Amino acid sequence: MFEVRNEECEYAFLNDKTHQDKNRYGKSIQLVDEKDPLAGKSLNINGDAAVGDNPNRYKQHGFHFTADNCIGCHACEAACSEKNDNPAHIAFRSVGYVEGGTYPAFKRLNISMACNHCDDPVCLKGCPTRAYTKFAEYGAVLQDPDICFGCGYCTWVCPYNAPQLDPVKGQVSKCNMCVDRLEVGLKPACVSACLGNALNFGVIENMPENRQQVDALIPGFPRTDITHPNIRFQQTRSLPAEMTRTDNAAVKYHKDKKDGHYKPVVDKSKRVNQRSWSLDKLRSREDPLVLFTLISQGVIGAFIMLYLGSLLDIESMVNAVQSSAYLPMLFIMLAMESFALFISTMHLGKPHRFYRAFNNLKYSPVSREVAGIAVFFNSLLAHTFFSLFDHELAQIAAIAFAYAAILTGPIALYFMHKIYRIQARPYWNHFQVLTAFYGNMLTMGALLTGLVFVPVFLYQGMPVIDLLNIISVSIFAGLAIESYGHYCHAKYLQRNDSEGAASFYEQVTTFGKTYATRNILLAINIVAVVLLYLASSDSVISLAVWGLLFVSILISALVSRALFYVLVVPTTMPGAFFWKNKGFEQHARETGLANMPQVGVIPDAH
Repeated sequence: MFEVRNEECEYAFLNDKTHQDKNRYGKSIQLVDEKDPLAGKSLNINGDAAVGDNPNRYKQHGFHFTADNCIGCHACEAACSEKNDNPAHIAFRSVGYVEGGTYPAFKRLNISMACNHCDDPVCLKGCPTRAYTKFAEYGAVLQDPDICFGCGYCTWVCPYNAPQLDPVKGQVSKCNMCVDRLEVGLKPACVSACLGNALNFGVIENMPENRQQVDALIPGFPRTDITHPNIRFQQTRSLPAEMTRTDNAAVKYHKDKKDGHYKPVVDKSKRVNQRSWSLDKLRSREDPLVLFTLISQGVIGAFIMLYLGSLLDIESMVNAVQSSAYLPMLFIMLAMESFALFISTMHLGKPHRFYRAFNNLKYSPVSREVAGIAVFFNSLLAHTFFSLFDHELAQIAAIAFAYAAILTGPIALYFMHKIYRIQARPYWNHFQVLTAFYGNMLTMGALLTGLVFVPVFLYQGMPVIDLLNIISVSIFAGLAIESYGHYCHAKYLQRNDSEGAASFYEQVTTFGKTYATRNILLAINIVAVVLLYLASSDSVISLAVWGLLFVSILISALVSRALFYVLVVPTTMPGAFFWKNKGFEQHARETGLANMPQVGVIPDAH
């Protein structure tokens, strides 16, 4: 247990003598009855089997932050990092700020934020390894870094920057509510260290002494309906109608005249309002996922096109499946998917623990995607294996596994798309993700089929017109579905004032020329594939145009998927000019400051 100092100050001790029955979300503050069999168990803190005697042990606790009092000294950050022995690049609690007005009426609002130990923790549901647990003790959401394999999905879904991915250790860790201190009646370390008496802690909805507000909103704080966070605020000083962030996020907060709440809008002053290429910024930490998603969609689409086409008695597909190139094609698809699985696994912080991805099939879309892709891959592998034999039973098995692959492939892509339907990332939270993934399945699948079988048919002296026509139809359908999704997505983002609108602004300014080129390529590709279908020619010129079309489709797909990852603006808490500022982090890497450990910025690698 945590050792209480003899000279511990009175303000460091918890003091909640009463509490309400329910919180503002309608959930009971008493999480477990003391007489419940689950109660009275040890948290085994540091291997200690003792049980704390805190009378409020089974009540939901939370932080209270008085913004009026915060002086931005960062003592809470320092105390938290010292308590948890964090390196310079990891901070469970961080202080950011927003500011507004003009001299002499300039005002700044500091915000100290850690994990909010939410009623509905999306990190817990999203984590594929089940590294998170919502405890009845204090309502703490705790995470076990030893179980984590470093996928970082919890850092995507959390709206408050609470989980911290450490690329050095390859794992996530976060605020643990200092439950060891709570067990002996002490407030968390950050609260005890606060110089301005801005931070407090206790049973949720209880108002600290000398306070007059227990609000759930503050300028810069994301909406609460995503997770129902257990944090309360007081902010009574008048603020300007518009508050800006000092980090490089193209977001500011505008006061709604109807309800008085500050809502995110686009901050165009953060970017030069002109279109650029920014090709160097297309690269990101998620590059392996760019290839993984495109390759998986292409392999699934190619197999469905080939085998389902032969089942539907489409002559060109029947010829392809019955040709001597079919087995090599299966091995090519297996090799491509193996490569895709390899790079996605190596993308993890701890690749050797990849098997833990199946631990949370009940809730995590990551677990479901991994399971779906695994079933498809193994079905394809089994189909390939049994296709090697002429025995009747082997052929029956090959057919059965082919059906399984046809069925599970699209299901796997559905789960893949669900990974990105995240409320904390508005740019992704749109059906365009589904149209892009299924559209690429049709387009990339046809592309892969054509690249293999058109040369084979030509070499064997077989006509390729029918094959090219089928490929044309599939590519047209895929491009049309994808384009429709992009159109609706753009309209949706323009209509909404949110981080999604900021993503759209980035899309048409920072990446404006790249984005426009992607759209032009999509239009050209659609027109070209229609003209090639109408021409129905296998002349040298026609085949050359097909080759150019394949290259254009591939470039368009790669650029589009890269944009998908780099454009997302999450509903993050505001950073400071240096700290928690992606712009400064990039500057530090470019100038060499990142080589100094005390700067708190590490190379953008994994």
